[in-house]
Amino acid sequence: MSFSVPPAPGAAPDAGLHAGATAAYAVPRGVRLWDIFVTFLYIGAISFGGGVVAYLRASLVLKKGWLDEEHFLSALEIAQALPGLNATNLSIIVGDRLRGVAGAIVAFAGMTLPGGSMVLALGVAYAANAHNPYVNAALVGVGAAAVGMLSAVTLQIGHKQLGQMLNVAIIAATVLMVSFLHISLVWVLLTVGPVAVFLFRPRRGGTGEGDADEGEGKAP
Repeated sequence: MSFSVPPAPGAAPDAGLHAGATAAYAVPRGVRLWDIFVTFLYIGAISFGGGVVAYLRASLVLKKGWLDEEHFLSALEIAQALPGLNATNLSIIVGDRLRGVAGAIVAFAGMTLPGGSMVLALGVAYAANAHNPYVNAALVGVGAAAVGMLSAVTLQIGHKQLGQMLNVAIIAATVLMVSFLHISLVWVLLTVGPVAVFLFRPRRGGTGEGDADEGEGKAP
């Protein structure tokens, strides 16, 4: 299906990485609710496991141009910080940005309808075949593929953050607290989150986003 809204300025894959403090990204206007619903319905139907983030990025950033890289990453960060499924949260955020409350509702419906229907059907099928070794082997394979897709999308959308020592330190601290010290994610968010916000706060004379990277070492 072709969409009537052309990609917004700055929505090309690499444009968001070099936009700096004066990003040219603008929210697309006039996106139809039906287009939002069909796009998220398609993503929900073809994405599996943790790889859904890769499908979201490919559709929303690279194909439709509804978000640029920076705004997609920002929306993903908010979605991960909220309770619930990341993909569902992200669909609501993007739908709201495009068409307000109505956009959020249709995006949520499109994103959850395929998965909910398939889980219901597969749940019934799995209950009857739970002890089948071939079924269990298939699930192990799907799990391995999901890990690979998560790793790939992490490198795709996070390579800019991995290039800054301050970002790497925050990532390492988070991994240490969650994976090795087994601290509750809630406490990690309540401790690491405010510290990260303070470190990346807008600098005097700057415009906000990205100032911490460009102004590291400058007096606030």
